[in-house]
Parts: sequence; C-alpha cells; structure tokens
Amino acid sequence: MDYSLRTRIAKQPIYHDSELLKEIHLVKGNNERLVMEMNTGYHDAAEVRAYLKCITDQEIDESVAVSLPFYTDYGKHITFGKQIFINNNVLFVDLGGITIDDHVLIGPRASLITVNHLENPADRRGLFVKPVHIKQNAWIGAGATILPGVTVGENAIVAANATVTKDVPANMIVAGTPAKVIRQIKAEKEF
Repeated sequence: MDYSLRTRIAKQPIYHDSELLKEIHLVKGNNERLVMEMNTGYHDAAEVRAYLKCITDQEIDESVAVSLPFYTDYGKHITFGKQIFINNNVLFVDLGGITIDDHVLIGPRASLITVNHLENPADRRGLFVKPVHIKQNAWIGAGATILPGVTVGENAIVAANATVTKDVPANMIVAGTPAKVIRQIKAEKEF
C-alpha cells in the first residue's frame, strides 16, 4: 500500500485537474484490468486470492473467501483480516481506505464507499475521502451501503439494504435509511 499517496489523499480535497488525481488514475487503470480478469471465467479460491494480492499489494490470508464478481475502483487501500467472507457483487470504493477486521461477513451487493464529492457546485467534480472500518465479527447484510467515515463496531449487524451514515456501536443491530439502532445483539444461542 502506498502510504505516502494515502496520506496525501486524506489531507486535502482532490480536484479533477490535479496531479494527485492523475497518480490515482494510473493505479486505478492498472487495477481495472486485474479486476476484469478476475471477474471473468472460473477461478478457484487460491487464484482469487492471488488476484487480490496483486490488486491490494498485500498478502491475503488463505482463510479469506471472496465470491465473484468483486469490484473495487482503486484496490490499493483495502486491508483484509482473516476468516472473512465477501459474497458476490460487493463494491469497494476504497480510495479513502477500507479496513476489514477478522471474522467479518459481507452480504451480496453491499457497497463500502470512502469517497464523496465536494458540495459547492463550482467544485463538485472534486473529491474528499474518509476511511471505512468494519470491526471484528461484524456482519454487513445484502445490499447495505456503508458511507465515508463510518466504523461498524465489533459484532454489529447492518441489516439488508440499510444505508449507514454514522458509526455503528459494537454489539448492535442497525437497519433502515438512514440506519438506526434497532436493538442489541442477543447473546444466547439460537439453536
């Protein structure tokens, strides 16, 4: 992971005509080819992890399972823990940094977004980034959207199709748009 680029991205807005955006597009262009190759044809789990290693520039633990297709717009700012399951059609917009801790489940069609546009119409093509952190043992439901700057707490559940705009406390279930706390996780065994 290029920490100097990541640090520069986090400290300033990124304007559409900046040198910084040109650097970002070089990496993005190289990874688009890898993502397309990974998502076409059949690949076993080891091959998928090999692609992810190239896309993220880091080792991917053999316990990480990703169902294809998998999408990322940048790739170099994703950090995977261990014992992670990512279902199909998940989107990582990771320029601002996405950290997935151990034992996380992510449902199909979920979106983790770290980029937003500037509000001022004159600068709207510009970007700003905020990281997303999914803490240990959290579960992101199908179709959920996690927006920039959000941390999903340990053991938390984000219900299907929720739009998460604020941090999710540990051991809580959130649902809705915008997501709100529904209740605490039940600690007793269900079966």
